[in-house]
Amino acid sequence: MGSEGPSGVTVHVTGFKKFHGVAENPTEKIVRNLESFMEKRGLPKGLTLGSCTVLETAGQGGLGPLYEVFESAIVDKEYGLNDQGQVILLHFGVNSGTTRFALENQAINEATFRCPDELGWKPQRAPIVSSDGSISNLRKTTVPVNEVNKSLQQMGFDVAPSDDAGRFVCNYVYYQSLRFAEQRGIKSLFVHFPLFTTISEEVQMNFVATLLEVLASQNYAQ
Repeated sequence: MGSEGPSGVTVHVTGFKKFHGVAENPTEKIVRNLESFMEKRGLPKGLTLGSCTVLETAGQGGLGPLYEVFESAIVDKEYGLNDQGQVILLHFGVNSGTTRFALENQAINEATFRCPDELGWKPQRAPIVSSDGSISNLRKTTVPVNEVNKSLQQMGFDVAPSDDAGRFVCNYVYYQSLRFAEQRGIKSLFVHFPLFTTISEEVQMNFVATLLEVLASQNYAQ
């Protein structure tokens, strides 16, 4: 099991552009700046930053770039890592009404958009994946959220687990990602961020760097 410690972890990170009601999406800036920030800070031992992608805040119409992220993650899994290597799809989105970071445990198979997405789509009580059946169907992450949360709290961050990623684009992307991750034997996690006016950009960047350190230190042998 693990006298040799955790094996390599490759993380593919996504954020979102601005959308209706949110003029500046903190996750766009975080993801655009993450590679250079981590270069200066130093990547955690055993962790590779596979890609950093900013997505349109869109459901159905935004699936193309999301699937490109998925495919590059699979290339890593098949060709870039040893057998024990773990690949994590790590998605960031904003919740403008929150005052803390939230680690999302699950996504639900329901798209009910309170406003149109950036490509004009506004589904109501629609299944995200119709072959998955009911809109109440849940998919859960296999990342140990409670352990990760505890580590982040011990390092001074205001963070909590969450069972509700909403019904908008964040949940839509997370559901698709969890489904893909399950099919391909990799992992997926969604994190909600507050606005920079609530928690400063500097603290949010340090939160992400610490989250990567915690993810790199987990033993994924199981």
